[in-house]
Amino acid sequence: MNTTRERLIAHCRAYPALQIQDLFKYLFQSALGCEHAVSSLSAAVARIEAEGVAAERTPQAVEPLDGEYSRVPLGLLSPATLGRIFLLSAKAEANGTDRLADKLQAAKELVAEGLLPFSPEAFDDAAAKWAAEGYPALHHSDTFRETYHPAYRVIAHAFIPFFPLFKELDERLAHGAVTLAVEGGSAAGKSTLSHLLTTLYDCAVIPMDDFFLRPEQRTPARLAEIGGNIDRERFADEVLGSLNAGTPIRYRPFDCGSMTLGDTVTVPQKRLTVVEGVYATHPAFGKYYDLSLFLDITPERQKERITKRNSPLLAKRFFEEWIPMETAYFEATGIRERCDIRIGVDG
Repeated sequence: MNTTRERLIAHCRAYPALQIQDLFKYLFQSALGCEHAVSSLSAAVARIEAEGVAAERTPQAVEPLDGEYSRVPLGLLSPATLGRIFLLSAKAEANGTDRLADKLQAAKELVAEGLLPFSPEAFDDAAAKWAAEGYPALHHSDTFRETYHPAYRVIAHAFIPFFPLFKELDERLAHGAVTLAVEGGSAAGKSTLSHLLTTLYDCAVIPMDDFFLRPEQRTPARLAEIGGNIDRERFADEVLGSLNAGTPIRYRPFDCGSMTLGDTVTVPQKRLTVVEGVYATHPAFGKYYDLSLFLDITPERQKERITKRNSPLLAKRFFEEWIPMETAYFEATGIRERCDIRIGVDG
């Protein structure tokens, strides 16, 4: 369902006991998200922990709202992770009040047409009062709470596709350190996801871009190899041994500007260490990771992103050189299927 009218009808059918204020709450969250409900990370986590018992008693599914947010049940992720995502979801919504007024008008029209289960007079009076007060945030009605036991947080849609990964990480990190490989094609969002993971888990990140071939290594024979576009030998020598041993990782990152190796960097391993980039899970490396993820992106979305981010000359190299090599590597090695988790990229 794509339109506000369709979503409102579906919401009322899903919750036949909801009251007018519950529908207003749905509209408010759809237009304005959760900014009003966030004070601090510690407070957000504490409240999630306090409400966790209700979430365990009444399992719920992720419920998309009519906008850029979803209601996410409390028991889906650890309180710390959900609290951080909740905090990251809170942002000032430009024109949010205008969108709320538009959604409220759509609801009024549905009520007048007899398509929502409310008296037109009662609904119009409640809507006028709410507008006069400046559309404040509302609680669920007693009837709604007693009937449905809501236990959720409003989260931005953009985080939802990655919940399978967050859930797996929460479970594994509860029992010890984790090494994660993030694979996927160019522009699939590997670096963006890794940056998010540093915010959620305070992890260490090692980019495969730091292991591009030096000019003298880029022979026709090497570039013809499956996965030959990366310095596998140096990565294995400088990273994998330390990764397996849990010791600090020291290596010299490749500098695209000078086409040489830079100064040695030291990456202390943390409870979560992430290796991100194409070729991160090349079969030649063996089993060094506790968990692996493949980010899928459609050719259309990939082309759109690469064209937007790069000059025409650099984009041409992506399409004619690097992406064909990645595609050959993915198909020859079955990396998509071999990774533990596979997530499609839509946005």
